[in-house]
Amino acid sequence: MSSLNTEKLSVEFGSGTTPTAPIIPRRYTLTHSDITAELFLTICSDYAYGEFTHMRDEVLGEWLNADEIYLFHVSLMLDGEFGPNTRNIVFRRELPLALEAIRYGDRKLFILNPILDICPIIVNFNSADPYYNSIENWGYFSEYDITKS
Repeated sequence: MSSLNTEKLSVEFGSGTTPTAPIIPRRYTLTHSDITAELFLTICSDYAYGEFTHMRDEVLGEWLNADEIYLFHVSLMLDGEFGPNTRNIVFRRELPLALEAIRYGDRKLFILNPILDICPIIVNFNSADPYYNSIENWGYFSEYDITKS
């Protein structure tokens, strides 16, 4: 896993979303450049569909509220170019970096709402192949907070 280079992270807040509000709806689209290793995080009330590529290697996340408890839901597309096995390996290797980028890029929200740091991160690995299609708990954002390292 690479460690987050904050100088290569660009963050954009979309219409109706600020660095501090709202929590719901708040959706994250994280994309990257293979050439420059830059990360691009869009935080908005909806996903940044215009940022999707044919590779479908974006990381999508959103805050959900179930019975007054927040959780963070991540969705990853394993089907596509290179097949689900390769994409599964790459996503699992790079997901900690993606979660660090989301946590760091939206750090003002976490400062104002410290409860979010201890809400579960649920990752949905989406695939038509049942072997790869899974839902997993990936811990808490407190584990991905690089400002406390």
